Amino acid sequence: MQIEINARKREGQGTGASRRLRHAGRVPGIVYGAGKDAQPVDLDHKELYLGLKNEAFHSSVLSLNLEGTKEPVLLRDFQMHPYKQQVLHVDFQRVDADHKIHVKVPLHFLNADIAPGVKLGGGVVSHLMTEVEVTCLPGSLPEFIEVDLANLEAGHSLHLSELKLPAGVEIVALTRGEDHAVANVLTVRGGAGEAEGGAPAA
Repeated sequence: MQIEINARKREGQGTGASRRLRHAGRVPGIVYGAGKDAQPVDLDHKELYLGLKNEAFHSSVLSLNLEGTKEPVLLRDFQMHPYKQQVLHVDFQRVDADHKIHVKVPLHFLNADIAPGVKLGGGVVSHLMTEVEVTCLPGSLPEFIEVDLANLEAGHSLHLSELKLPAGVEIVALTRGEDHAVANVLTVRGGAGEAEGGAPAA
């Protein structure tokens, strides 16, 4: 399911114009990339704020409806007010279906309760990463990557190279030869109190 977000072309520039937009319940933003000129836009604050609360909004190719013209984009940045629940600015990057993109995708951890290190060893799963940067064509971008902990033993770690990836998706760290640990089981029973690598259990 593709997420659609509506926007209007923004004419006014500068701090004063942006302040007036925010007072009117709009959020100033910019759309750039794909060899086209950057386009200032503004969006409905409520619609954008609700979108930002959706995990998939941050890691999916979105459909930006700009006054009836739709184009695929990625959310690249947004700024929040220091203490108000208010979005101050948002950046979108256009994507080309034929060019690979780099996106951080969330990790969803499964079967922690049946992992041998937890069920039999009395350990506690520690999530060492919550997201991972991938590269792929826009059409292959997953909303999340599952991390199956069903076989994780106490004192052992699960690494990036053990994750099951959709076809056409690569983990950027692995392409650089960096096989980081994603999760491990901290030993807490019997006074061991140590995870892999000697770190004390929390």
